[in-house]
Amino acid sequence: MMHTLLHTDLRFGVIYSDSVTGTTDVGCVGEIVKHERLVDDRFFLICKGQERFRITNVVRTKPYLVAEVNWLEDRPSGDEDLEGLASEVETYMKDVIRLSNRLNGKPEKETLDLRRNLFPTPFSFFVGSTFEGAPREQQALLELEDTATRLKREKETLRNTLNYLSAASAVKDVFPSS
Repeated sequence: MMHTLLHTDLRFGVIYSDSVTGTTDVGCVGEIVKHERLVDDRFFLICKGQERFRITNVVRTKPYLVAEVNWLEDRPSGDEDLEGLASEVETYMKDVIRLSNRLNGKPEKETLDLRRNLFPTPFSFFVGSTFEGAPREQQALLELEDTATRLKREKETLRNTLNYLSAASAVKDVFPSS
């Protein structure tokens, strides 16, 4: 697959699969932005996620999966205040980062602008990409076709994380390790 990609446009589809839920039909395009061939013919890759898709037809499975897809776009979010939701999510993210740093003994410093001038929809995908260690949640977020719904779910996840970290911080304050 890598040899094919290096001779074409460096884009490929990524789908989630595990032994419990199986293979999903919604994924995203990954674009290789940097690559390095290793001595054993493997590759070190840096990729950027792009458009989402839904598999409509599997063309072949060997040597790697090839499929026909439909591109997914978010539906309009109606009267939702997407800017306001995105700002709330950013605030929760900053609080989670601040408390995580405190619990891990890292110096507390002002959290930078996490939105980096992103509109709400791309920001919602950025937030989901930060939920490392929770691939099923990332997949669920990827499958949502409404920015407001995605931001609300991220807000809830971050609020729960913040509550957990706050409790852990309180315990650490009461019972500091020696």
